[in-house]
Amino acid sequence: MKMSTKGRYAVMAMIDIAAHSHGEPVSLAEIAERQDISQEYLEQLFGKLRKAKLVESARGPGGGYRLAREARETPVSDIILAVDEELQLTRCGGDAVEGCVKGERCNAHDLWSSLGRQMLTFLSSISLEDVVEKRNLALSATIKQTKDRHVRPSA
Repeated sequence: MKMSTKGRYAVMAMIDIAAHSHGEPVSLAEIAERQDISQEYLEQLFGKLRKAKLVESARGPGGGYRLAREARETPVSDIILAVDEELQLTRCGGDAVEGCVKGERCNAHDLWSSLGRQMLTFLSSISLEDVVEKRNLALSATIKQTKDRHVRPSA
């Protein structure tokens, strides 16, 4: 999966706000300190998050950012897409063949393309609240299924 620091850091920062704001603005300096992310980098990300209407800014003393909507109404996928992050597993964009193998689709193109869509679907089903509350039934079920498939019966 190709996801740059933009997507990861935006998600981390939004989780931080959801966990620490309690309805009050959270400063980028606080987020930067807790998450070990450059404040300048956060400023760039929050410009995009504000434009996507995922956060609201408050100026002045005690200012910062707060979620524009409830954490339970904010899917992780919205955050990643807001910072122009593309979940791409193929070497080419979308269904295009440019950049794939010798100008043609590689033999695994459809597999990786489908996986990318599944990842986006999964991230769309997870809200900020789910992450903050460490409540992720879809992920827990997936992990359990994977473990069950890999457990060998004892002889």
